[in-house]
Amino acid sequence: MTSAPGRSPASLVRPLMLASVTTAAEARVCLAAGADIVDAKDPLSGSLGALPVEIVREIAAVAAAGGRPVSATIGDLACEPELIGLAVTEMAATGVDYVKIGFLPGSETRIVIADLGRSDFRPSRLVGVLFADLDPDFALIGALAEAGFAGVLIDTSDKSAGPLPGLMEPVGLAEFIALAHRAGLFAGLAGSLRIDDIDALCRLRPDILGFRGALCLDSRRTFAIDETSVQRIRARLDVACGTTARAAG
Repeated sequence: MTSAPGRSPASLVRPLMLASVTTAAEARVCLAAGADIVDAKDPLSGSLGALPVEIVREIAAVAAAGGRPVSATIGDLACEPELIGLAVTEMAATGVDYVKIGFLPGSETRIVIADLGRSDFRPSRLVGVLFADLDPDFALIGALAEAGFAGVLIDTSDKSAGPLPGLMEPVGLAEFIALAHRAGLFAGLAGSLRIDDIDALCRLRPDILGFRGALCLDSRRTFAIDETSVQRIRARLDVACGTTARAAG
């Protein structure tokens, strides 16, 4: 069984491969091809589009049967405590290990984070998502840690703007990872990542690299998962980061 990220990133062999899927069938393909984490997300509904809870339950069941963790997004929602709290509660009830919540800079953001920290979503844990193309506030990383979040990812909001490495310099990504680790959070990188991005990103030592488009037919995130593409990403990760990158924790 592949270990899920925890609160002690230094103990992980990095990085784990996260594969965003839209169905239980796609989850099976990705797990069979070597994904470490499956992520339930609807690419047709935005950068963090949410799938119906019944589909997320099916994906969670497939991941559990394969001994792998699963995460799910709640959608691109307005930063309102009640709205986000309800969405997290509903998604946590599907049995996922992690619920991902996107955060933009702003006064309401800290209120929402603190409010989530006062709620109990166990056994699900929370993961914050910041957006490289929307002026991410790295000061929120400390607030996420104080609220008991498990980790934080940096992603892209506008998928047509290109891959994450084109929107944020390596020094900025390295700072993000260092701040997350210093706060006791695992750190993930995602956002239209390509196979050719893997070598450089592995050198930054993130805990997770997240993929969707690179796993799909014609590298289009709204197309179906292609098993051969998943295998290529898995193989490139193993070469770039060492064959032990898939497990341990």
